[in-house]
Amino acid sequence: MSENIDSLKEAEKADNYPYEVEAEGKSLDFGGNWLPGVVLIAIGVVFLFANLTNFYLHNWWALFILIPALKNFSAAWGSYQRHGRFTKSARGSITGGLILSLIASAFLFDLDWGLIWPVFLIIGGISALFSGGFD
Repeated sequence: MSENIDSLKEAEKADNYPYEVEAEGKSLDFGGNWLPGVVLIAIGVVFLFANLTNFYLHNWWALFILIPALKNFSAAWGSYQRHGRFTKSARGSITGGLILSLIASAFLFDLDWGLIWPVFLIIGGISALFSGGFD
């Protein structure tokens, strides 16, 4: 009976592996909510930098487009760590993250949509290539 409990505890630890950190014998569980906190801190640092210097960020609201992009990259990384390879869902998350990052970059840096639209085709083509022969 105790062997079953021990094996269940080990399986639960393996499931929480990406989020657990051992520090001085104590276990810190970051859970799945660390990404929004990091994003808000980064956005706050950008605004503070803009207030302290002459830096001006056009279309600052586009920073919020990066939140779901980073969430997609985080999901892809978590899937890779769980499975040891890039699964179909991980590749889809990477593609979504790249597209959202490109959109945010276009707004943040005032890029010309007429110049960057082929990059969307390239991202889609690479995604189609990788999803065709794997998994």
